[in-house]
Amino acid sequence: MAENKERLFDQFPPVSTEEWKAKVEADLKGAPFDKKLVWRTNEGFNVQPMYRAEDIVDLKTTDSLPGEYPYVRGTRADNDWLSRQEIIADSAEEANAKALDVLTKGINSLGFKVGDAADVAKLLDGIDLKSVEINLECCVRKAQAVAEALVACVKAQGAEAEFRGSVNFNPFKKSLKHGVKFPGDIAAMASDMISVAADVKGLKVLSVNSDMLSNAGAYIYQELGYALAWGAEWLTMLTDKGMDAAEVASRIKFNMGISSNYFMELAKFRAARMLWAQIVKQYGVAEDGCKMAVHASTSRFNQTIYDAYVNLLRSQTECMSAALAGVDSITVTPFDVPYKRPDEFSERIARNQQFLLKEESHLDKVVDPAGGSYYVETLTVSIAAQAWKLFLDVEEKGGFRACVENGEIQKAIREASEKRHTDVARRKEILLGTNQYPNINEMAAGKIEETGCKCGCKHHAEEAGGEGLPTERAASDFEALRLATEAASNRPKVFMLTIGNLAMRLARAQFSTNFFGCAGYEIIDNLGFETVQQGIDAAMEKGADIVVLCSSDDEYATLAPEAFKYLDGRAEFVVAGAPACMEELKAAGIEHYVHVRCNVLDTLRGFNQRLLK
Repeated sequence: MAENKERLFDQFPPVSTEEWKAKVEADLKGAPFDKKLVWRTNEGFNVQPMYRAEDIVDLKTTDSLPGEYPYVRGTRADNDWLSRQEIIADSAEEANAKALDVLTKGINSLGFKVGDAADVAKLLDGIDLKSVEINLECCVRKAQAVAEALVACVKAQGAEAEFRGSVNFNPFKKSLKHGVKFPGDIAAMASDMISVAADVKGLKVLSVNSDMLSNAGAYIYQELGYALAWGAEWLTMLTDKGMDAAEVASRIKFNMGISSNYFMELAKFRAARMLWAQIVKQYGVAEDGCKMAVHASTSRFNQTIYDAYVNLLRSQTECMSAALAGVDSITVTPFDVPYKRPDEFSERIARNQQFLLKEESHLDKVVDPAGGSYYVETLTVSIAAQAWKLFLDVEEKGGFRACVENGEIQKAIREASEKRHTDVARRKEILLGTNQYPNINEMAAGKIEETGCKCGCKHHAEEAGGEGLPTERAASDFEALRLATEAASNRPKVFMLTIGNLAMRLARAQFSTNFFGCAGYEIIDNLGFETVQQGIDAAMEKGADIVVLCSSDDEYATLAPEAFKYLDGRAEFVVAGAPACMEELKAAGIEHYVHVRCNVLDTLRGFNQRLLK
């Protein structure tokens, strides 16, 4: 049988890349291959529409096996990641009860927010510290006391050898969020943290929280480049104090975000392990000590208040990216986090999203399934190159701490966030249900809880102090627009005046419905009219605030002036499309057009200003 298969392959001669490109260009009717099919990523490199074996033949990343330096293919010989749930409760006793409950439902990693070190024993009461990973987050000033309390609990159970967990010691958090310098001696505090953890080898006490950058709108290469610089800052800071580099490296925990760019994120984690291993090795650490400990959390930046169940689709693919990339643990952010405190239902769904990938898709049974993929291997190297450039730039400017304290990193992330918000406004970046295909009848104001609102409204934006990381999610501008519509005494009505060419009027009516639906307006669609007068009369009968003429470009030259004149200012008049006769129509007084090149957000803001009362 095998011989027959080989003979079958012999019947097909090899095809070169040049031949493939020539065939593609022929199908494109002579259009340039590079112009039509090669796209430029936000990460600063081009992506080809196809990759072949020749593209990875010289890549060194394909030489290693899982568990081998430089760990591009993973730090373990298996892919059984830990499933973490962040425990949200009003007291230590309530948090403990909730933790004990979720441990019976498949969770094997817990995250707690600790108000006081005295609460640690209460939080961990009855939890087997030999089998459950524990991760504590607290005020940086209380981190040492919390770590001491955690170590005491571990020793009380005799779990020093088996324990895995972390204390999120992040003295850069306030600087990143608010643009202010940390007043204490960070190196001394970090040294004390390591000393406290000395007898518990599996306790990570130095945090790299690049998920803060991801949730602020950073691009993938930025998160990775700054994360590497952050980790290197810990190594440099503490080895300068005479500490052993291997000991320092073993105490660092990377907490990274996951965006919805599926293959890019998968490649990011592979590149992260590879680059970090090489950085640590330069400090004289043996290869076995160069492993990167990575926890991944699904994005909050792209979560939405409207059509919130779409958040489940986003977080599912994000979780898959991290799982296939071989991270150590994953948190799936509940879908309702943008507007309320997660409830039992949303937390259960978040847990099950990981369990589906394990129990039904068996992703935990395969180590680095993307290894050898021409596309993923190329992406891994490309992202690594861009992140490495950024890392070197930060190092040349004095390192991570210096760039945080002078505000350079925050400024770069704000610029990236602004660019992404603009792309969302122009629909270059799609948020399904928010800036494309909205549920026009959904009302969301009533479900937003003040304690959980992260809608980018004024008081949240002010928390950053203007010099820190931005806090607005990608959807926040559209949500503010739509919430304003809900709060108004009148909900604008948009009437589709469909006339003429059947295919074009239907397509443009659908486009315009999606366009104005993003502001929460009431849409009145129609099958079509014989004359513009019939359409305008029907619109006035319905009390329309906006009349959108939907027809073909050829017909607009006649229909648009006629409709505009007959409407006579009784409602806003809009032409769907960007016809060749647009300048002539503008000269006739027709000002408003909706088309694919529009800034959707700015256009709708203008209508809100004119129409809402």
